[in-house]
Amino acid sequence: MKRLIPIAAAAAIALCAGTLTASADACSGRSHDTGTALGAVGGAAIGGLATHNIGGAVIGGVAGGFAGNAIARSQDCNHRKLARRATYYVDSKGKRHYYTR
Repeated sequence: MKRLIPIAAAAAIALCAGTLTASADACSGRSHDTGTALGAVGGAAIGGLATHNIGGAVIGGVAGGFAGNAIARSQDCNHRKLARRATYYVDSKGKRHYYTR
């Protein structure tokens, strides 16, 4: 229990540090805070459990924050590119059905 409190504190610090990179991009115009936060928390947990010290949790949290942000940006931009390329038709109920050329 004594180790859990410092690791939790390190995870909170890493979360704050990791979310600084979560800014909107030109691809979608939205921020990717959720991906950054999830990556930072996961990275801090993995880093803390793997190294059994606060330094590993902090490094894992920062690295996880960067990785989560990059993954969120990649998925969002790929989705936007597919939506621009895709052609769709509207059925009788008004629902769009997409298909690629």
